[in-house]
Amino acid sequence: MSSNLFLSSEQAFTLREKFGTPLFVYDQCTLEEAARTALAFPNAWGLTVRFAMKSLPTGAILQTFHRAGLYLDASSGYEAERVLRAGIPAGHIQITAQELPVNLKELVEAGCLFNACSLQQLDIYGAMFPGSEVSVRVNPGLGSGHSNRTNVGGPSSSFGIWHEDIDKLTALAEKHKLRITGMHTHIGSGADPDIWLHCATLALSIAARLPQVTRLSLGGGFKPARMTYETGADLPAIGARLQPAFEDFAREHGRKLHLELEPGAFLTANAGALLCSITDSVETGENGFQFIKTDTGMTDILRPSLYGAQHPITLFPATAREDKNIPYLIAGHCCESGDLLSPEPDNPEGLLPRDLPPAETGDMLVIGGAGAYCASMATKNYNSFPESAEVLMDRNGVPHLIRARQTLEQIVQNEILLP
Repeated sequence: MSSNLFLSSEQAFTLREKFGTPLFVYDQCTLEEAARTALAFPNAWGLTVRFAMKSLPTGAILQTFHRAGLYLDASSGYEAERVLRAGIPAGHIQITAQELPVNLKELVEAGCLFNACSLQQLDIYGAMFPGSEVSVRVNPGLGSGHSNRTNVGGPSSSFGIWHEDIDKLTALAEKHKLRITGMHTHIGSGADPDIWLHCATLALSIAARLPQVTRLSLGGGFKPARMTYETGADLPAIGARLQPAFEDFAREHGRKLHLELEPGAFLTANAGALLCSITDSVETGENGFQFIKTDTGMTDILRPSLYGAQHPITLFPATAREDKNIPYLIAGHCCESGDLLSPEPDNPEGLLPRDLPPAETGDMLVIGGAGAYCASMATKNYNSFPESAEVLMDRNGVPHLIRARQTLEQIVQNEILLP
């Protein structure tokens, strides 16, 4: 059985009958509880919590968090436009992008905040808006992700202005008469309060060199516990470690820094599940494996193939049968050897069977922890599979369709056939 499973067997089969599979299901109560936990993060001089929307950018989810009191962080100009289309004010959006939006001028003039992620970005912004306020993202030289693919700080990461280039940063600010009032750092996905304190100390030491900074974002990547054996980030414990550092900074430098956080996957991971149907099962001999085949895969959930990420998987049988578990490898529906939902932890090349009840065609699998970096990051339309539907369960357990299943016509609508 999985941890954080908010769906019963009866609910899962009812949802399949109404909406089909594969199907993403999100739980509003879990989303709102995560938002409340983030907003209660201990702080010295005020707090803003931003949802890094790249993890789950569906409009109804953005609206849910907006109503809960969260702001948004957009990783591209397109994401910022999606927030605006959801009816959320531009002033609630911060743009932190690897690729400078082509419509940056229009977005900033509409009220969006800009967070420069490189010296070149800062120079371009300064030429557009001389004399204005701006925020900068700084790479503090430390990362805490579980692999180089999830580290967004340190020497192996291209995100942000390298911490040794602060003199170049301030020279550009002086060139364009910019007021650097915000500073942003981000180290990756972690749960260790000591690492968070070390990162905060590094960030505060850099902020001390930027005398106009009044807003410090420590980014996010608070690790959620998807599996029962994992330890997730304890936000109250991390905040309790960080708050004295901000108080010490105020005493030493006379600045009460407003804290910003991006809890990332913490907000959505365990509020989402991916429902799929078992379509087949095969065996590969005495020294091989037993496989379950499903109607989902890397077209919906890429994390296992990309990172060796672990997701809890529960089997709901369509008919009653013996309950003795069998070790299964779980294969996705793509014609792709790497489309496997049961890799070894942190090793997408390895195989790790899951102990599940005997599987039959028509049974259902519920893949937990699928609310973050699944629907948003999947290999959509590989093998021409359509983008899956998404449903939000409201506080009363009533499902609402928030994204319709894509059609083949929508997949090919931009193609141009030659005569």
